[in-house]
Amino acid sequence: MSRTYAVTAVAVVVAATVLVGGFGLRISRTTSDFYVASRTVRPRLNAAAISGEYLSAASFLGIAGLVLVHGPDMLWYPVGYTAGYLVLLVFVAAPLRRSGAYTLPDFAEGRLESRQVRRLVSVFVVAAGWLYLVPQLQGAGLTLKILTGAPGRLGDVLVAAVVVVAVAAGGMRSITFVQAFQYWLKLTALLVPAIFLVLAWQGDGRPRVSFDDQLPVFRADHPLYATYGLILATFLGTMGLPHVVVRFYTSPNGRDARRTTVAVLALIGVFYLLPPVYGALGRLYAPDLVRGSDADAAVLLLPGRLIGGVGGDLLGALIAGGAFAAFLSTASGLTMAVAGVITQDVLPTRGVRHFRLATVLAMSVPLAGSLLVSRVPVADSVAMAFAVSASSFCPLLVLGIWWRRLTPPGAIAGLLLGGGSAFLAVAITVSGAVRPPGWTHALLAWPAVWSVPVGFLAMVLVSLATPGRIPPGTNAAMTRFHLPESLTSGRHR
Repeated sequence: MSRTYAVTAVAVVVAATVLVGGFGLRISRTTSDFYVASRTVRPRLNAAAISGEYLSAASFLGIAGLVLVHGPDMLWYPVGYTAGYLVLLVFVAAPLRRSGAYTLPDFAEGRLESRQVRRLVSVFVVAAGWLYLVPQLQGAGLTLKILTGAPGRLGDVLVAAVVVVAVAAGGMRSITFVQAFQYWLKLTALLVPAIFLVLAWQGDGRPRVSFDDQLPVFRADHPLYATYGLILATFLGTMGLPHVVVRFYTSPNGRDARRTTVAVLALIGVFYLLPPVYGALGRLYAPDLVRGSDADAAVLLLPGRLIGGVGGDLLGALIAGGAFAAFLSTASGLTMAVAGVITQDVLPTRGVRHFRLATVLAMSVPLAGSLLVSRVPVADSVAMAFAVSASSFCPLLVLGIWWRRLTPPGAIAGLLLGGGSAFLAVAITVSGAVRPPGWTHALLAWPAVWSVPVGFLAMVLVSLATPGRIPPGTNAAMTRFHLPESLTSGRHR
């Protein structure tokens, strides 16, 4: 791949992100502008923005890498990533918007009337956001290294710097436009080269793609358990991802929140048709990556290997720009969500200036982690973040929205036992303290099978044991969640 073309493509994406972020500085004035774009984002724009930030490095590079190495079984990743929005549509989207909150901690405090629950939720939001940010930064480092030969850490630092500038400049209002643009860029960056790659494959006589020699990995020890762990984590984890949840607060009303979710299902469903194509073609034209540590790079290398020449260089540059857009858009959304919580619950004073300080703090820890922690395959890292989200925020949102008897002690117990145990399992897995094969490693690597039921059971049982702690404003909160805005006299605003 021509380094000149690739560097130019990355530079254009970075420049566009900074320019739009700078434009946001001119139109973002109020606190509401920075946190939720004054709740004025219409469904089409919001759906593109959500899709832009949701389709991360795991989607753009990681799924193709997993299919390349481990075969069609890895298609559960895109299925789960997409189906999670169906669960979100049915149970959460409209009531969450009607809650009138800015962040997940706002929702928790408003529903349970407990500062203690709010503080605990804040800790989990920040931890989940940081856990999700690390693979985005590491993926950027890998991409820049492959494209230019630059030190891998340079990509981590570059993405961190650009995201901080874009988010701090214009907050949610400008990030909305950035992420919507980046969704269409990512879709184009995979779709156009895929068309040429398939044509080249046909011109090569359409050789058969075989996965007979796929690598046996730890999933082979307990494949059924690993599959269920992945399904639960991705199906239920989507609704609690802090950067996804915060976008629903930007919708004008609950009806628009539902429309946004339906549009997101369509947009990401179309996108996820493409990464498996790269994974399958990689079995034919990039077999050396199967047993290497850079399988995530298959998407970047295929145009040069299969097409070659100037055409291959141009298509590779387009993919490079899309890959960097993936890192920037997801990192922007996560930083936005974490910075909002830090501003609301950590810093002594709220306001735009303190939000910008929180943006720097929100990025500093994951940047340090990306530089210090050894790289885990991108899609696996993201799946771990989904497991933590599914075990903590999913029970809180579902029970908080649909069950009147939830109490603050029940919520705390569920968060600590469900989310805490999942986070501990992920930390042990990443540290390498427990290695495959064996049930111990499988249980820790895919904790959602047991940690999600633990979270739900703990919340239900402790709430039933503390009926006197049901918040006095529960009926009013449930009415606000489930009745149309026109019937609640605008109190959710």
